[in-house]
Amino acid sequence: MSAPSPLVRLIRYARPHRARLLTSSIYSVLNKVMDLAPEILIGGAIDIVVRGEDSFLSWFGVIDVRAQFVVLGFLTLVVWGLESLFEYLHNVGWRNLAQTVQHELRIDAYTHIQNLDVAYFEDRSTGGLMAVLNDDVNQLERFLDVGANDLIQTITAVTGVGVVFFVLSPTVALLSIIPIPFLIWGSIKFTRLMGPRYADVRDQAGSLNGLLANNLGGITTIKAFTAERRERARVDAESDAYRLINRHAIRLSSAFVPVIRIGILAGFLVTMLVGGFRALDGTLEPAAYTVLVFLTQRLLWPLTSLGQTLDLYQRSMASTNRILDVLDTESQMEDGDTPLPRPRADIRYSGVTFAYMAGHTVLDDVTFDIPAGHTVAVVGSTGSGKTTLVKLLLRFADVDRGAITIDGHDVREATLETLRGSIGLVSQDVFLFHGTVADNIAYSRPDASEAEIEAAAKAAEAHDFIMSLPGGYETIVGERGQKLSGGQRQRISIARAILRDPAILVLDEATSSVDNETEAAIQRSLRYVSETRTTLVIAHRLSTIRHADRIHVLEQGRIVESGTHDELVALNGIYAALWRVQTGETMDGEIAGSGMIGSS
Repeated sequence: MSAPSPLVRLIRYARPHRARLLTSSIYSVLNKVMDLAPEILIGGAIDIVVRGEDSFLSWFGVIDVRAQFVVLGFLTLVVWGLESLFEYLHNVGWRNLAQTVQHELRIDAYTHIQNLDVAYFEDRSTGGLMAVLNDDVNQLERFLDVGANDLIQTITAVTGVGVVFFVLSPTVALLSIIPIPFLIWGSIKFTRLMGPRYADVRDQAGSLNGLLANNLGGITTIKAFTAERRERARVDAESDAYRLINRHAIRLSSAFVPVIRIGILAGFLVTMLVGGFRALDGTLEPAAYTVLVFLTQRLLWPLTSLGQTLDLYQRSMASTNRILDVLDTESQMEDGDTPLPRPRADIRYSGVTFAYMAGHTVLDDVTFDIPAGHTVAVVGSTGSGKTTLVKLLLRFADVDRGAITIDGHDVREATLETLRGSIGLVSQDVFLFHGTVADNIAYSRPDASEAEIEAAAKAAEAHDFIMSLPGGYETIVGERGQKLSGGQRQRISIARAILRDPAILVLDEATSSVDNETEAAIQRSLRYVSETRTTLVIAHRLSTIRHADRIHVLEQGRIVESGTHDELVALNGIYAALWRVQTGETMDGEIAGSGMIGSS
């Protein structure tokens, strides 16, 4: 069974707006009917001049010629007034509908994307998703804004003119409509040819947006490695590819209007010549002939603009497919159905096995406990699986085998909201939003008072440096907190986690990229906030975890050593060797092959 067309998918999506869609369409039809009426009125005026008291208005009891012109003038006034009214109504209707659908699509797509698995974002660029949420949604809005009305009015014009033709002269009408089936066939053929081309255009636009967003986010790195020329060349190549793909689409779309014009010309010549001959023979009234000629000319403009309308339609349908494909993407991770109460926070990893890709196991039968109120640390070399333990606890991914439980509840059965609401995460990669310091601390609890925000900052040893900023807590931190140092961003992140007052605190390389003084301050604050919480620490600097209740050494996805700091140093294994490296008590090469500790 073939997939439904993008138009069908869009109509299904916009089902709640069917009444507004119908009303706007009716206004468009009435506006075009009134737009065609002046040609008929001109024919009526000629009929009065030629036939006098025997004109068509005499059929309605208006005999006097001057009175007929007065009636005709009144009808003209009414027609023009109604045309203006319906034009206003269809403009308001379509534009408001376009804005509403645009808004709802963007919000629905963003909400859906926000609820997808973390793995979904690892496989896609931010710029590509931005292209869907902005460019594609805006492309659809442009079609609904003007293109839908143009399409309806073109159909109305063809239908209306055809009816008038058959009423006035069936013979001329039959000859004049001969090109119409060919024009319709050509239009259908055109839309089928344009569809894949505009799909390629939208895909390339997403690729270009992805590169631009990536480069702007990494502008410091580009400058540091003097890669400006190289990156300009990459952007130039992507932009040129976008230009070439558009060129292929433009070449085809531009050929449509000339072809349509030739078909219309054939119909116009038939009307002019055959109708003229019949008027000379006396078998067609001069007024009727005038109406036919004028209406044929009036049909010329909307049909010649049909190519532009169909071009806009195809672009919007390509965008519609991309938007609705995102909305149709299903999360691979199902939300649990059991709310997790405020936990005591006994955490247990039981035989946890996990692989990001088949055949590349990251964690292999990992088992350990974190008793409520205790601090447990995990260390290991780069790629050993430390950070994966955090992702699985937060359900950014699910275990392949085994289970992770909190107070005996499998995290897969708990609702994501209550699970993640019980955990405060402080990661190595601190993300601050563009806004004030206070806004970023309060992100974990938007309803927090100023006093609570300040108390959390003091607990994180961030209050003093915050007060030294130009605006204190109202200082704008810049995008991603770029106006602050790494240590300052980290302390704000800790304050954010403290303000949430979580039962479980997770520290993922929280001090790996700060100076010694900042590390000491962070250690003091973390020791304070972890006293009454269950704490999981992923560590690079072993000095930050020497006071942990238990330390596990992870290598190649397995726990190879466990104990307190003193026990592990006395064991004289991997941990002890790493400790001596970090304290400068080892000779070069002592731990060759064991790897430096880093993130994973």
